[in-house]
Amino acid sequence: MNLDLFDYDLPEHLIAAFPAERRDASRLLVLPAEGDPAHRAFTDLPGHLRPGDLLVLNDTRVMPVRLLGSLRGGGRAELLLLHCVSSSPTRWTALAKPGRRLRPGDTVEIGGVMTAHIEAVEADGSRVACFEHDGAFADRLEELGRMPLPPYILKSRERGAPEDALAAWDALDRERYQTVYARRLGSIAAPTAGLHFTPELFARLDAMGVERAFVTLHVGAGTFKPVTAEDTSAHEMHSEEWEVPPEAAERIEGARRAGRRIVAVGTTSVRTLETAAQADGKVRPGAGSTKLFIEPGFRFRVVDAMVTNFHLPRSTLLLLVSAFAGRDRVLAAYREAVAAGYRFYSYGDATLLHRSPADRATEPG
Repeated sequence: MNLDLFDYDLPEHLIAAFPAERRDASRLLVLPAEGDPAHRAFTDLPGHLRPGDLLVLNDTRVMPVRLLGSLRGGGRAELLLLHCVSSSPTRWTALAKPGRRLRPGDTVEIGGVMTAHIEAVEADGSRVACFEHDGAFADRLEELGRMPLPPYILKSRERGAPEDALAAWDALDRERYQTVYARRLGSIAAPTAGLHFTPELFARLDAMGVERAFVTLHVGAGTFKPVTAEDTSAHEMHSEEWEVPPEAAERIEGARRAGRRIVAVGTTSVRTLETAAQADGKVRPGAGSTKLFIEPGFRFRVVDAMVTNFHLPRSTLLLLVSAFAGRDRVLAAYREAVAAGYRFYSYGDATLLHRSPADRATEPG
């Protein structure tokens, strides 16, 4: 499909640079399968779910993999760690800034207690860095690393900001750029739809009989990768690791057999479930890597409704939600949200999308 079909105008001031005061203080745009959008608060979510619905959430935990340092010889440098190549010695692939200046043989000093030696430049522009450090690398990373916020948030925040403000914001992000149920360390970006949930909201959902299951998808570099091909079929996703534990698979199959709805929290949960689904829609326990790219025409086998944030124009995530709820309806809802002053992207407001009737009628192919 032509990528121009998935574009929309968004004023810069609607991009949320900071989280709401409370996790569940965001707004919620509800897009039914048919009919007009409804404007609600996120705390109204229980009123749009049913007893017996199964929420499926991604329990991945974000690693503080953004390292700020100085280039030996002068100048600032930044590394965003992507993948551990080896643990002895500690070697990672990383995105680098400024990319053109970080060449093999360069050294980055980090916090006075760790150094990164640039060993190679990969074909995709990432660097291979070998680290010297005292103690366990995980401890140094926890001490020195910052949360890997999306570039559009960093750009908005860091323009002229003092260093002490950046440090204070990082302390905020360590709590708020992490879901309250995050437990399996491995992501370089948060599954942001889950950021709105609180223990109090879960207690309300429990009381009304909404069930929960947890799967894992460790969000990788692909979350930052733009779609550059004008024909979306030419885009290739980065590989990401996923797992559906036996308990989750049992809950999902129990809900499906009983005719209860599967409500995925976030596009990462959607991709995990649709990756794990068999041809008949049965979800079996398992683990692996996925490059699943969902665009209009995709046949959903498992998910009936989805909680998700608002997504970037011309992005794989906008393609996914357009496939799920219908491109025209999604873009019309986005235009309505812009007019109503919703906050967009990772720290922004949420949507509750129901699967379009057109998708339900689609045959495998």
